[in-house]
Amino acid sequence: MLNTLRHRVVQAPMAGPSTPALAVAVCEAGGLGSVALATLDVAGARKAIAETRAGTDRPFAVNLFCHRPARRDPARESAWLERLAPEFAQFGAVPPTVLHEIYPSFRVNDAMLALLVEMRPAAISFHFGLPRPDQLAALRETGAFLLASATNADEARFIADAGLDAIVAQGWQAGGHRGCHDPEAADERLETLPLVRRLVPLGLPVIAAGAIMTRADAQAALEAGAVTVQCGTAFLRASEAATPPAHRAALSGGETVMTRAISGRPARGLVNRFTAIDDAAAPDYPLTYDAGKALIAAAVTAGDQGYGAFWAGTGAAQSVARPAAETVAAISP
Repeated sequence: MLNTLRHRVVQAPMAGPSTPALAVAVCEAGGLGSVALATLDVAGARKAIAETRAGTDRPFAVNLFCHRPARRDPARESAWLERLAPEFAQFGAVPPTVLHEIYPSFRVNDAMLALLVEMRPAAISFHFGLPRPDQLAALRETGAFLLASATNADEARFIADAGLDAIVAQGWQAGGHRGCHDPEAADERLETLPLVRRLVPLGLPVIAAGAIMTRADAQAALEAGAVTVQCGTAFLRASEAATPPAHRAALSGGETVMTRAISGRPARGLVNRFTAIDDAAAPDYPLTYDAGKALIAAAVTAGDQGYGAFWAGTGAAQSVARPAAETVAAISP
């Protein structure tokens, strides 16, 4: 599939900012558009796939999260909510009394599996790990091109051994959630180009992700052995993206940091008041995200944009406000 692209640019799924319109624009421009399903229920996923399919007859990808279900720890969760209480109080609000697992893992979501088997998207990508073997077998039967994120060689070998078709090499510079399969394991923090070089010998096509903002960045990734590049931050200012105005405005600052405080998993975003919170005691993903979204909503209601989940990579300041098709053409090597 990747070899059939007119431009070797894959649009990162980016749950939140990505839309069917963005995926359509990238596909029509000759790249591979992606639709984020990880934060949608089955009805929402069906609608997103149908809207994308109505806009283009070109292949596109859908993306799922395969995180382990959250480990419940009432004492830790209560302590985290108590820690956030002063942050809520400045907006005349209180934190939730109980945290919920707001985004179920695809590994335990067979209703979503049934939808994918029915609708048969051309490509399916996975983040945070892999589906169960039986789920993978069912998806292979649809003929879908299967790919998954890796942040190190061990994760990449796991993907290769599972029989997937390609690996997304997610460098340390990439925006959004780290694709670590085990969030408790030590992170090697490999940057994109060294990671690509380490994964190429495994034999699967490698897609370079992280700090790909220009044609020169893309060319460097291809010279390192990648077959194509994946870009997320470069599309955040696209007219087709659902990036909130405050998030778009904050991109020009460019300073990013990795934090667990917002969602409970390491994620790279623009520095703000939320990223300044000590994340050491944050509960598991997505429990922490339940509290994080509540705090963001309380701040926005009060007219304060300082607590947004403004995910972005290290090249944030280089992002350009333009239609997605122009970004594809500008980055394509």
